[in-house]
Amino acid sequence: MFRFARYAPAGVLLVGCAFVWNARSQTAVALNAPLSTVLPTVPGYQATDQKLTRDEIRVAGMTNYVARVFRRDSAYAFSTFVSYYERQTQGRTIHSPRNCLPGAGWEVLSPGTAQVPLDRVPRTVNRYVLKNGPATALVYYWYQGRGRVVANEYAVKWNLLRDAAFAGHTEEALVRVVVPVLAPTSGGSQASVLAAADSLAADISARLVREVARAIPQG
Repeated sequence: MFRFARYAPAGVLLVGCAFVWNARSQTAVALNAPLSTVLPTVPGYQATDQKLTRDEIRVAGMTNYVARVFRRDSAYAFSTFVSYYERQTQGRTIHSPRNCLPGAGWEVLSPGTAQVPLDRVPRTVNRYVLKNGPATALVYYWYQGRGRVVANEYAVKWNLLRDAAFAGHTEEALVRVVVPVLAPTSGGSQASVLAAADSLAADISARLVREVARAIPQG
C-alpha cells in the first residue's frame, strides 16, 4: 500500500502533463441537434428565448447555449439554461454556478443536492436556495456530457482531466433550472411554497436531462 502511495504524486503529475500536452489536440465535438430544440415548450407555460451579450458569451466561453423564461398567466414561473462546450482546455472550461451566482448578488441560503427521478434511476443534481434582496429562488444545476450526469464539482474536474488525457475530447454541457420562491399566500407556509418549487424544479430537470441527452454527444 505504501509502495503505491509513494508513486501517487508522480501519477498525478503524469495525468496533468498529459492534459497539458493533449489540450491543443482536443477534438471539438459538435452537437447532435441544435440546442434550440431542447425543451422549446412545456404544456401550460409560455416560453420566451433570452439572449446573452457578446461579452457574457466571451467570458463564459461556451460554444452554444439556449436560455428561456417560462411564464404562466404572464407570471414568471421558471427559467432554463443550457450551455455547451464542444471542447475544454486550460482557461476555457465551464464556470461553476456556485462561484458565479454570489458574484451576481445572490446569497446562498442553503446549498446541497437533490434527487431527480429519471426512468426509475435517481440522478443527483445540485440544489441551492438563494436570496437577492427581497427575491428568493431555488436553483437546480448539473453537468452533463460524455455519457454522464454529474453534480459533484470535484468529480467533474477529475473526469475532465482524465478524459482530456486519455480520450482526447471534453465536450460537456452545464444545465440549470431556476424557480422563484414566492411568499406564501394566506393560510400557506414557506415550507409548502418551497416544496412546490422543488416539485416543479425536479419535473423540469428530468425533462431537461432527456432533452439534453438527445442533443449532445453521448461519449
